[in-house]
Amino acid sequence: MTSPQSGVPLAAIVDAAVDPRDCESAVRTDADGALVTFTGTVRDHHDDRPVTALRYEAHPRAAEFLDRVCARYRSGEIRVAAQHRVGDLAIGEIAVVVAVAAPHRAEAFSVCAAVIDEIKATVPIWKFETYADGRSEWQTPTC
Repeated sequence: MTSPQSGVPLAAIVDAAVDPRDCESAVRTDADGALVTFTGTVRDHHDDRPVTALRYEAHPRAAEFLDRVCARYRSGEIRVAAQHRVGDLAIGEIAVVVAVAAPHRAEAFSVCAAVIDEIKATVPIWKFETYADGRSEWQTPTC
């Protein structure tokens, strides 16, 4: 599904840099009093181990899973968009964005938190971390 106001997909797995403004423009209208955006970035550690590199891989149908999560929280007044990046990401790069527009902030914050939690729990995306000691390992499906 694509946003009528911006032409941006409302849920996408992408292999290039993610811009939070794309998700925001996909959902925001003049009727909204709130626009909440969650931006997840690649951090430099995991469980107290220094991370030097990270790669995300996704199931071929991961975009369908992502769209189902977003659709579950959309209503007439609440709009949701999300993008998750795959491929090699550097420390500090954006991995995932969720944007929620709603008439009021309470709904926007609540829905945004629920969407990112559900993405982490249900969308088949895996990360492969490389550590400063040269070792590397797959992590469980997560964002």
